[in-house]
Amino acid sequence: MTHKHGKHTPRLHRLGKWMPSTLDSHHEWLGGLIAHVDSKADHELHPVMTEFQHLIESNTRIYLLIEAMFTEVPRNRVYATDPTGCPQIRDYKHMIQVLNHLLTTAPSWSDFTHRVGLVGLPINAVLDWPMGTPSGYAAFLDPEINAMIKKVLNAWGEYLQSPESAQVLDDSQYGWFGETGKNNLVTVANVGQTNYSFEDTFICDPSQKYHGYKSWDDFFTRVFRPGIRPVASPNDDNVIANACESQPYKVARNVKGRDVFWIKSQPYSVFDMLAHDSLAEQFVGGTIYQAFLSALSYHRWHAPVSGKIVKAYVVDGTYYSEPLFEGLGDPHPHDIDSVGEVTAQEYITAVATRALIFIESDNPAIGLMAFLGIGMCEVSTCHITVSEGQHVNKGDEIGMFHFGGSTHCLLFRKGVNVNEFPSTETNQNVPVKGQVAVVTP
Repeated sequence: MTHKHGKHTPRLHRLGKWMPSTLDSHHEWLGGLIAHVDSKADHELHPVMTEFQHLIESNTRIYLLIEAMFTEVPRNRVYATDPTGCPQIRDYKHMIQVLNHLLTTAPSWSDFTHRVGLVGLPINAVLDWPMGTPSGYAAFLDPEINAMIKKVLNAWGEYLQSPESAQVLDDSQYGWFGETGKNNLVTVANVGQTNYSFEDTFICDPSQKYHGYKSWDDFFTRVFRPGIRPVASPNDDNVIANACESQPYKVARNVKGRDVFWIKSQPYSVFDMLAHDSLAEQFVGGTIYQAFLSALSYHRWHAPVSGKIVKAYVVDGTYYSEPLFEGLGDPHPHDIDSVGEVTAQEYITAVATRALIFIESDNPAIGLMAFLGIGMCEVSTCHITVSEGQHVNKGDEIGMFHFGGSTHCLLFRKGVNVNEFPSTETNQNVPVKGQVAVVTP
């Protein structure tokens, strides 16, 4: 458990730079957003938000859960207001209005949003306190609520694919190509190893408006220039390539088929991770490598091995569920964790919306392996770009994430002797397609 007020606060910011590094920073951002929404006289709702409000008001179970998750947020100063006195969201109608505003707002850059880790996850921040309550736990596991949230996120995704969303890609103070925004993008892309400019790193046209990107999503799913990310040992099938540009999080061995994954130690639960697929049994007792992507990272996936795509499909799941031990449901009461979902990455491998891609490696020492692309928070789309039966070479693109932060896993079967994973203590991304592990035949 990462406590809000204690000495572990720096860890909050380090975890992918997704969520606020301090309690007051979160209040300051959210309070300003709420004040802006409250100041608007016209609250005409987007059709999807009208549908969400109707669902809440017409379904007693959902109404009880949504209302209760707000009433369960403590009423003390820590949760009630931000340092400037701006109110928190206190009921579902208020929540609907704030989310309605975000649906036509692209994530903008500013030193402040970067400092508090909100460049990619504004909706997660809005739902932060209520999702950490017992009723919030139940609500965000509810299938009907998640189906509605998927519609909300898809509506936001449509806006992020529109030309209007590209307006945040200018070189102003709040633009992604302003001095500090571009510097941070470049720092993340160079992974502490190189010193390339943004233009030398990614395919773009700096002479064009918005560097040639047609939308926020076009920028978010940007691609590297040829040669920037070479494939590790392309002729050695014992070397496994990194599937995502990501920061190492955990290596687990001898994983169980099913475990009590809601306890604080968060062991993996293979059957749940793999959605009870008929191939899941083969991974019991095997090895899992997990790493996470920040909102600033490259978000396309690449084949870790050469081989045949056996299965590839998306599993619908939750978007904002966090385990109850991260919030007020803990039998030992404490504050709600401001990064509950981010620090519960093992839990979400079993419940969140995710892409499953099974690959039969050309290397018999590896055999069948699995890639999981796990959508976190605002990531409503796990986009698979390969099909069953297709042969891929190590390093080929196999899919991508849209909108926000995310995490991924590589699964190896029991008996596969896979080692030399990167240290989970590093604070740098491991380059995509670079070496991530080695298999000994």
